[in-house]
Amino acid sequence: MAKVSGLSKELGHTQRNKTGVLLVNLGTPEAPTTSAVRAYLAEFLKDPRVIEIPRLVWLIILHGIILRIRPAKSAALYQKIWTEAGSPLLAISERQQVKLQTYLNEHQLTDKNGQAVSVHLAMRYGSPSIKHTMLEMHQSGIDNLVVLPLYPQYAAPTTASVFDAIADTLKQWRYLPSLHFIHTYHDNSDYIAALFSSIKADFNANGIPERLVLSYHGMPERNLHLGDPYYCFCMKTTRLVVEKMQQQGIDIASEAVITSFQSRFGKAKWLQPYTDVTLEKLALEGVRDIAIACPAFSADCLETLEEIEQENREVFIHAGGQSFRYISALNDNDDHIMMMANLVKPYL
Repeated sequence: MAKVSGLSKELGHTQRNKTGVLLVNLGTPEAPTTSAVRAYLAEFLKDPRVIEIPRLVWLIILHGIILRIRPAKSAALYQKIWTEAGSPLLAISERQQVKLQTYLNEHQLTDKNGQAVSVHLAMRYGSPSIKHTMLEMHQSGIDNLVVLPLYPQYAAPTTASVFDAIADTLKQWRYLPSLHFIHTYHDNSDYIAALFSSIKADFNANGIPERLVLSYHGMPERNLHLGDPYYCFCMKTTRLVVEKMQQQGIDIASEAVITSFQSRFGKAKWLQPYTDVTLEKLALEGVRDIAIACPAFSADCLETLEEIEQENREVFIHAGGQSFRYISALNDNDDHIMMMANLVKPYL
């Protein structure tokens, strides 16, 4: 399209024939500092999908109390897990992006025109932002957009919030791409197989524990009563993992696999049983050996590396437990990358 009346040159309509995959995860502060964490929490906690109480009341609480107290405490926690590569969540997500791009290229998974598919990464909060990444995709001529939020179990505060950000961005565009939004994969066979493989690898190396705890990110119980399927999706993931283990001959009873929920916030009742309470109870009952995995997290982050591997380990050991091992998130494992490829493949 030629330059007209001072307008900058843009892609012509016929040039918009590319397919792009957008991976989205939660996000992270830019640094483990109080100011960076405050900026991140301000964006995160202002999302009406995350906090569903009257807006004015919440903004008073957020700015009057939470953003004055919580950033320093959270920054201290981030400092415990920060690496030379920066935020673990962002570094792992970037590896996932690169490995998925390589997988699509090597397996010649092209679009309907036989062109290579590009893989992009965005964070719901923080950088790289959804708006900025989508603009880059738009400017590159992408006409078919496949969005994969990396939340295995759909929930309104996570998956639906990503959709809100996608929709808010598209509202500003004159020309819209085709849009394919993958909203859940809690029962996807490749996902269950990848979870099983990570658990089996741990069992092979360390033996079968007395209890296997599958800890999912918590949600307010109110969400369940309002129709959010997250709790049911978590329970189904657990059931399918147990069935897979039994089918593959792993000698662990169903009752030895426990579903729990972590990371509760505020005084409201959240999904139960709570992970920390469960671990303490197990130890007090005489359980000495546990393994714990976090199926709701596609990449290790503050909630797994600090809350589970450090805080909850201490809870279990302090109550009398002896052996506590955390099974890492699927991260950039090859079978996890293959799962992503198979999820997006029908929409390329």
